[in-house]
Amino acid sequence: MKPLHSSPINHHPLLHLRAPAKINWFLSVLGKRDDGYHDISSLMQCISLYDDLLFHHADTVKVISDADIPLEDNLVYRAASLLQKYTSCRKGIKIILRKNIPMSAGLGGGSSDAAYTLLGLNMLWDLGLKKRALCSIGLGIGSDVPFFLNGPSAIVEGRGEKVTPLKMNSSMVLLLVKPPVSVSTVWAYQNMKKLTKTSVDIKLFCQALKKKDFACLSNMLKNDLERVVVKRYPMVGKMKERLLEKGAFISAMSGSGPAVFGVFGSKKKAFAAVREIGSHWWRVVTTVTNEELLRSS
Repeated sequence: MKPLHSSPINHHPLLHLRAPAKINWFLSVLGKRDDGYHDISSLMQCISLYDDLLFHHADTVKVISDADIPLEDNLVYRAASLLQKYTSCRKGIKIILRKNIPMSAGLGGGSSDAAYTLLGLNMLWDLGLKKRALCSIGLGIGSDVPFFLNGPSAIVEGRGEKVTPLKMNSSMVLLLVKPPVSVSTVWAYQNMKKLTKTSVDIKLFCQALKKKDFACLSNMLKNDLERVVVKRYPMVGKMKERLLEKGAFISAMSGSGPAVFGVFGSKKKAFAAVREIGSHWWRVVTTVTNEELLRSS
């Protein structure tokens, strides 16, 4: 993370942060909690698709976005307001949010924006909060926020508060596709009829991922929310099948969907598959390694 001393965008922002999207390599829903949330077990990893956050001087908290999000629902605004309340900070900020990550897609864009707002303001307002405090604030905004504060790769458990960072040194090429539907995370969890009895063998999964053992991964790649979403939106399942037909080693839905991803052997192969997916939103991206996240921040 480095302040920008000069930028052609919007008259020299104090700071420019890039908030990455994520995928879930697997997602097990283990049980409903007393607080209404669900306990999960998931391996999440950031991908090279970013929203831009530009921070400018201001007397009050203002958020300007190119996305049609009401201010009270804007997680950037909520993050800044909660941080102010938590620290009794009277300082202001103007944050310009440029959205590239599609909303309601299962890619964590809003949670990532909130996490990077907390990181940026902790620095700009000179608050000196430790990561644990930021995660506690972040959990009140969204269950994925603590992950983004600890990325780029981690095992996430509980309702999202238990985050165990992992080191992933090799990158993979993904073709990301979002069918033209929006899925509410709350709806997806509410409509789950059957909870998982056993979670994925995390150690075995991580070993297979590091070795790129796709035969092993294809048997372990599962998302418990997929069945609910595919039943309501069959095109999500069909898109997964199409990615496999066009050369993806493995394919899965991310989070509560409807975005799906396929892992390809090269960018060239991923772009070749694009021709077969129709008019859906798509991007060819790579998984983000620890070194890349340090370079991009």
